[in-house]
This record gives sequence, C-alpha cells and structure tokens, in this order.
Amino acid sequence: MNPVLTPARSTTARSKTLLQATVAATLVSSVFAAPAAIAGVTGFELQSRQASALEGRVFGASGVAEKITGTATIGLDPTDAHNAGITDIGLAPRNAAGKVEARADVVILRPAKPNGTLIVEAPNRGRKLIGTMLEESSIANSSRLQAPEDAGNGFLLSQGYTLAWIGWQADVPAGAGMRLHVPTLAGVTGPSRDEWIFTKASPTERVKLAYPLATQDGAKLTVRAQRKDARATPADLAFKVIDPNTIEITRPAGMPVDAIYEFTYTARDPQVMAIGFAALRDVTAFLARDTSSANPLADAGKSTVNKTIGMGISQSGRLMRDYLYQGFNQDELGRQVFDGMLVQIPGGRRTFTNSRFSQLSRNPGPHADDLYPVDQFPAAFETSTDPLTGKTEGLLKSCRETNTCPRIMQMDSEYEFWSSHASKVVTDGNGRDLPLPAEARAYMVVGTQHFPSAVSQAVATCSLPSSPVNPAPVGRALLTALNAWVTNGTEPPASRYPTLAQGTLVPAQGLYPAIPGLPYKGIYGEARLIVDGAPLPQVKGEYPLLMPAVDKDGNAVGGVRLPIIEAARATYVGWNPKSNNPDGLCTQMGSAVPFAATRDARQAKQDPRLSIEERYPRAAAYEAAVIASANELVRARLLLPEDAKAAIEEARAGKLDKLTK
Repeated sequence: MNPVLTPARSTTARSKTLLQATVAATLVSSVFAAPAAIAGVTGFELQSRQASALEGRVFGASGVAEKITGTATIGLDPTDAHNAGITDIGLAPRNAAGKVEARADVVILRPAKPNGTLIVEAPNRGRKLIGTMLEESSIANSSRLQAPEDAGNGFLLSQGYTLAWIGWQADVPAGAGMRLHVPTLAGVTGPSRDEWIFTKASPTERVKLAYPLATQDGAKLTVRAQRKDARATPADLAFKVIDPNTIEITRPAGMPVDAIYEFTYTARDPQVMAIGFAALRDVTAFLARDTSSANPLADAGKSTVNKTIGMGISQSGRLMRDYLYQGFNQDELGRQVFDGMLVQIPGGRRTFTNSRFSQLSRNPGPHADDLYPVDQFPAAFETSTDPLTGKTEGLLKSCRETNTCPRIMQMDSEYEFWSSHASKVVTDGNGRDLPLPAEARAYMVVGTQHFPSAVSQAVATCSLPSSPVNPAPVGRALLTALNAWVTNGTEPPASRYPTLAQGTLVPAQGLYPAIPGLPYKGIYGEARLIVDGAPLPQVKGEYPLLMPAVDKDGNAVGGVRLPIIEAARATYVGWNPKSNNPDGLCTQMGSAVPFAATRDARQAKQDPRLSIEERYPRAAAYEAAVIASANELVRARLLLPEDAKAAIEEARAGKLDKLTK
C-alpha cells in the first residue's frame, strides 16, 4: 500500500447549521436502580444528558456525539471471594443490605452511529488523557470535553468508539477531576509518609497531608537536595501544624528550589482505596451488559456494547496492570469484564493502591518518591520466580485461573526504560529473557519521552531540549489492531520491544557513541524491592535492569521507529540530564541533539554521526527515506495510511524533524 496515494482521513469540522440547531444539555437528577443481575452496581444517577456535545461537532459518518454525566453507586459484599482481596474491606461500614458502598463519577461520549466497542479509560489523577495520547489534544482540553477542539483530531469518535471514564481514585481533591467516594475507617491509625518538591523559592510552604495527623508525637520532617543524598534536619528546617490535614514548612537556607521534603507521621482515618479496582470492574460490566433503563447505554432493552477495551495512561496504565494482577477482570457473576486492554506508558510498574494508608498518585521518579512501593513483583505478564521473595507469579496468574484474561497491548515510551523499569516487562528477576505470553504484545516507540511535546524545546530543569517524537500515530494504529483482535480474532502486529533474545536489550554501561552535546553517563532509576517499614520503608534488594540498544546515531533499534527516527535528522532519546545535577535525570523528559548540517561542521565537532548533507544530498533522498519508512510501518499495521501520508507531507514541508530552527 502506498500511503502517498491513499486519501487522508476525513477531518471533522463544525457544522454551522447543526450547531445552530443543537439542543442544549438536558439536566436531570434521576436515580435509577440497577437490576440485581448486574452485580456490583446498585444505582445510576443521571446528572446530565447532552444530545449534541462538543458544540455540535460532527465526527464524519459517526455523526454528532452524545455526552452523559452521572454517578454510579456500587455495593460490594465483603464476603464475596471477588472482593475479599480488597485491603480493609471487612472493616468498612455497611448498608442495610450488608454491602460496602462507593460512588463513582462517570462520563460518557457516544457517537450517533457507534461501532459497538466501548473504550473505558481509567482517569489519571482525575484527568481524561486519551485525547492527549491518541488525538493530539492538550491535557486540559482532553479533560474538559466541552468545546469542539477538545476532541483533538476526532479520531476516536469518528471511528465510532463509545468512550467512558469511570472515577476510581478516592484521593483526587474535590474539583480537581473525576473521583470515587469510598468509606473511611474512622479511628484507625498507622504510619504514613509524604514527600513534596516545590517549584518556587519561598521561605514557607503550606502543604496538605495525604491523611489526617493522628498525633504530633514522633512526626519528623527532613530535607535533601537530591534523591540519593542523606536525609537531613538542619536547624532552620521546621514545620508547624495548621490543622490535622495541613502543615506549614519553613524551608532551610542553602537548599535548591526542587529539594525533597519528606514528612513521616502517625496518620488516622484511612480510606478503602482498593475499592477503585471494583468500581472499574463493576461499572464497566454495568455499562456493557445491563439492558434496563438504568443503563444510559442500553437501547430498547438491549445492550449497545459488543466489546470492551480498557485503557490506562501512565499512572492509570499502572493501575490496569495491577487490576489484572489483583484478579479484577472477573465480575461478581464470574464473567470477563474487559475483552482487550491498551496500556500506555506504565513501564514495569504497578500501583500503591491495595494497602492501608495507600497513596494512589505516587510514582517513584528519577528525582523523588523512590520508596513508594509500586515496583512489586511481578512486573511481567508471564509467570516467573522472584529471586528476592521466592514467589512464582505473573500479572496474568489470576485471570488465567478464571479464564478471563483480555488481549493486551502495552505501549511504552523510551523514557520508561530509563525511569520506569520497562525491561522488567520482558525479563525475570535475574535479568534473563522472559518472552511475552500469547495474550500480550508490547511496543516501544523509539525516541519518545513520557508525554509528547509538539516540538523540541528548552526545559528549565533539563540540560537538553525535549524530545518531540509523537507516539500518537502508533497508538491509533495499535488501537485499530486491538479492536480487530478482540472483535474478529485478527492477529495483531508483532511486538516491537527491546529484548535480550533479539540483542536489542543491553546493559547501560558504554551504550552510546561519543556524540557531542549528548552527555551520557548510563544513569537510570533503580528497580528495588521495597517492603513496609516505619518510619521509612525498607529496601530489601535490587533487580537488574537493561536498556534499549542504539544504532551508530544513538537512536534505539528495538522498538517502533517512526519516519522521524528512520529518516533521522537528529538523535532522539528517552532521557535528559538534570541541569543542576549531571548525575540525575529529568522527570518524564527525553531529549534531541540535531545532526550537523554539513560535513565540515560535523568534522569540526568530531561528531561521529553523518551530517544532513552527507545523508540526504538532495531533498528527494530525504523524502524517499521518509516514504520507505512510512510504507514499511503501514505494511506492519503500526501506522495508519492517513498518518503515513501526514508524515510524508510534513517531510516535504521541512517540519517532520520537529526541531527548533
């Protein structure tokens, strides 16, 4: 297939006539009881139903979209084996029916002509990110979903997908996004720990605690400039309790703006956070299967959903991996919930969810939060034995036992190898090759940072400009392939992920050629076994990590190489040194180092990479390289024809490299 000759995907546009005829949102406040046959969900409160959302934007043949907002109430039987693994559920208060209740925010977008597939995104800290990762929308717009531009390029609704977001996170601040309301265990106390990094230099900072302070006895505040520094208590460091939920920190002299402040204390009143797993399970099952008028997706006593795909991005991608491991893809009636999963940028991590005094938003980065336990074994989908604990498990152990495993695609950025332990997805605890199981595929998009940047640009805390490699076109192709996999059984594209077996996963030492302007020191975030402890968790061992092998230009070779990489004009990597600490990495950032323009300029810098003029002596040579790369990816079903055409057009316009000119 030649993408140059393939018509571009029809773009969605505002229809002025339809916009003028759009019916305003119909506000309702009706509570519908769900039938007992739909386990878990006991009621759905419909708050608004907007017949023509996003100001009447038309999504191609799929038409306008309906927006539904509501709250689902779930009732969980603590004695049911499907719920028994939820920490502290047996201590939670119960309703008259003996159930533990929780209420989840729900938002739905459904096109006029749906394709039968329901995509459920678990919000990231209350935010809807699917538009950011798949549709070129901003994080703010993707979360808002009010104006026409909030749906980005409109890919998802144009393809007919019904989109739903279900609040699963109980510690999202009020007004900050989608939430789950869960029971509090009043009077229960225990150790807790908070960390903060500030962005501005000020003498004092007021901060909220994750849980109320039970007593000031034993509470301790420390500071350190870098993650690996010793914790210090200088004389001018102090804290004052404002109320049980708030302290004021007096910052000491001589510390950088982004120093790490850590507070250990005795907390009270934990919430049953792991009910979030059950909320995602039960509300998804309700939307997909309930045929009553209580379900806003039911029509004339029938379900309008044929298949369900779960999606999580970053923090919520880690949640989806943990959801599988914890055994929640089977509902209380024994049925499989998600048919497929597209899990984006989680690396080899899970979540700090199913524990007392858990903190769901925590994720260790290269600079902070290093003792939060999100790196528990297992990290791989396939079963293996952990050398540090002796356990034999895999992420799919529970769903295999119940025959409820979905078909899974994991899509990682290159950054995840440097900071999120992605090599553990395909290696065991000894660092040996561990192939993916038949139910799973994995893809790394070469040169990408954690979240995409439109162009390479300077970042104040980083040594190098950011990486502009955009993974969204790969995500669109993978979602298309995943939908075909779960609906028709069509074999998906083969994994493209660095592995030992292919020689594309290697030790970090000496990995990069000596490229001027690319200060490589082989630094990455360690993968350590963290166990409970007070006042601080304890490190009980470390797992070996490996990194993607690179070519002579410094671009990785083991993943999906978009035309920006295959027809390169720069070195694009998934890591970036900190500007104030060359031995540390910037959180979530990649970097870009352009090739020299001419042979003379290259030789003057002693740059081993061929210059632009040496690689592409004529404009036609560069265009041919981009076309060849795009065609190969279309054949592999890792790029849609319309996205291939867009890349070729960008190359012709001199904009594909995304470098600051």
